[in-house]
Amino acid sequence: MSNHFLTNTTNSGMNNLTDTTVRHSAGSTAGALILCLFLPIGVSGNLLTIWSILARTRHRSITTLLILNLAFADGFLMLLMPFFIVYLLKRNWIFTLPLCKILLYLCSANMYASIFLITLMSLHRMVAVVWWKHAGVLTDRRVIIRVLIGLWILALGISVPNSVFWTTFWSEQEPKVLMCACKHPLPRDVILQHCLEILLGFLMPYGLIISSYVCILRRIRKTRFRRHIRSEKLILVIVITFGLTWLPFHTMNMVEVCVHNSEDNGGKTNGKS
Repeated sequence: MSNHFLTNTTNSGMNNLTDTTVRHSAGSTAGALILCLFLPIGVSGNLLTIWSILARTRHRSITTLLILNLAFADGFLMLLMPFFIVYLLKRNWIFTLPLCKILLYLCSANMYASIFLITLMSLHRMVAVVWWKHAGVLTDRRVIIRVLIGLWILALGISVPNSVFWTTFWSEQEPKVLMCACKHPLPRDVILQHCLEILLGFLMPYGLIISSYVCILRRIRKTRFRRHIRSEKLILVIVITFGLTWLPFHTMNMVEVCVHNSEDNGGKTNGKS
């Protein structure tokens, strides 16, 4: 679990590579160093998880399948990191425009897939603990596999609009560098993209996760479970860690929405006058 949150912190950072970060030597070097530190940890952690499940686990539970999918998603993201390390060290996008779009599309899809998997794990745990008498459907591997396929299709689908705005362009300020980043023609495009990310990538999943663990805590407190305090602490750590991991990323999105909303309203006002 901790390896997943480490990976997603890196993911949100790669999605926010700004003009300032790439143009300035100190910022780009620090960014490359951080990614270099995360790379071996992320790769080894996810590979160990995948190997442990595929090679050492004969009877894979539903939870194990979910963790396996999460490790695949995060592990695939780790394979993309060398491109961004080169980007930061060169302080210039030396790859092609299609590769820029594909890489950032895959990063976006990984973000959604990882969050959806964490949410699904929370819902699965809630049903297993709270409504365990009616949880027979959760033990059906065919049902879970269909849900996972649908989850991946959804993550890949809602990432398509983002790839439209990812492009390569020369920075406006000196020194000139070739950027691989989002470029929105209109302020409302920024608002629409970030609102979609905030809603589908944070507010809805986090709301479901919190609701699930609140139900689990209530169930635990009603039982004579001796270690309920330890369980409560673990649940609290999971919820807080998820929030702290993604809150900075979505806070930046919220700020951009407010800024571009002001610009959009200002443009309309000037147009009327």
